[in-house]
Amino acid sequence: MGKFVNSVDEFFKFCERNEVKFVNFRFTDLKGTWHHMNYNMSAVNEDSFNGVAFDGSSIDGWQPIDKSDMMLIPDVQTAFLDPFTADTTVIVICDIFDIYKGELYEKCPRSIAKKAMNYLQESGLGDVAYFGPENEFFIFDNVKIIDSPNCAMFDVDTEEGEWNSGKDYIDGFNTGHRYGAKGGYFPVQPMDTMVDLRNEMVNVLNQVGIETFVNHHEVGQGQGEIGVKFGTLIEAADNVQIYKYVVKMVAHLNGKTATFMPKPLFGDNGSGMHVHQSIWKDGKNLFYDKDGYANLSNIARWYIGGVLAHARSVAAFTNPSTNSYKRLIPGFEAPNILTYSCQNRSASCRIPYGAGEKSVRTEFRFPDGTACPYLAFAAMLMAGLDGIKNKIEPVGPMDENLFKLTLDEIRERGIEQLPHTLRGSLEALIRDNAYLSAVMTPLFIETYQHFKFETQVWPYECRPTPFEFKTCYSC
Repeated sequence: MGKFVNSVDEFFKFCERNEVKFVNFRFTDLKGTWHHMNYNMSAVNEDSFNGVAFDGSSIDGWQPIDKSDMMLIPDVQTAFLDPFTADTTVIVICDIFDIYKGELYEKCPRSIAKKAMNYLQESGLGDVAYFGPENEFFIFDNVKIIDSPNCAMFDVDTEEGEWNSGKDYIDGFNTGHRYGAKGGYFPVQPMDTMVDLRNEMVNVLNQVGIETFVNHHEVGQGQGEIGVKFGTLIEAADNVQIYKYVVKMVAHLNGKTATFMPKPLFGDNGSGMHVHQSIWKDGKNLFYDKDGYANLSNIARWYIGGVLAHARSVAAFTNPSTNSYKRLIPGFEAPNILTYSCQNRSASCRIPYGAGEKSVRTEFRFPDGTACPYLAFAAMLMAGLDGIKNKIEPVGPMDENLFKLTLDEIRERGIEQLPHTLRGSLEALIRDNAYLSAVMTPLFIETYQHFKFETQVWPYECRPTPFEFKTCYSC
């Protein structure tokens, strides 16, 4: 993210120059949801940057009510003007401080991500890790949801949907320009109805300091993507939070609704968060070797090996919703086959084409937008570092269409697959979490997996679905 201020002194000059009325302090919970508190500018002073008190017991999975007081620690370098408020407001992203233990809060995702970056530097394996997430999203015109004891349904609509090919429009006519499921990659107008909307999103992202380079329609009906420049682990995770905020708000203000849900449409492509990664030291990209496969160094290959070896538990953070696993099925460009390859989008780890010394990197394709970016990036980094330390060799490379392989052929080649459910990834996390121990405490791991079971797995597993009524009612 482009920085507008670098110190507390600059912050107050920035606020004075822009006639700021409110300061909006934001932080991230276990789900990846942004929370905020708005302070009058007159109530904010230099002491505010040493800590702002709030109630930690009101955040799911955090503090008990008898130890509820927590502190927000604003990161002044994240400050930017909110483009969506009537009164001039500056947003500042915060970490959480535990007043009882006198340290960064062990359940704060951003603080965990900072520990991961510190661990990288202290290990001597690198100075900085760069992350480049690619978040896809859907834009819908209308969403209806019912989840009650006697009724469960959802109904989403987009004017691009093939189901609208016979619809009569009261205030217009049916244009007939639709491409149907799995056919929406790069169509021009009028089939691409979202060009102006995405451009507006890009303009707002640039306004708040996020550098973009491309935007386009994706494969799904009503699906799009905006390319954002990479950053350090913390910068990239901050940018994901801002990106999602901007996309949702621009859609909302245009009478539409945006979602990063991985699989909102049955039979069409889902939305992922492909994550490009590399580690640098002394100004050099440690992932580059001109003599290696796809210009990959041993370090890069071992990093891939670590992520793939721990991928089943990493998925608890990169794919943390029950809906995540409806996307991770063959045939929809969202691979769950744990191998790597150059240019091959059917492998869970792809090495992008034409990557030279500065740009060679890994692209892990299984994460999605329901992930808390701080936790997802930290988990992948720690798994990759474990791979480097233990020289874990990944299965591969596999330069073929892996989606055509049968399950037996996958097993014969010794290739692992991601879990097929969130329950599977959480159970993997219980068995395999030692590689995370330097940044995630046992209390955090226990809290996180219990939280996901209680809010995602068990509620999902106990609900009958329309499909079950369709297939079981007359049995």
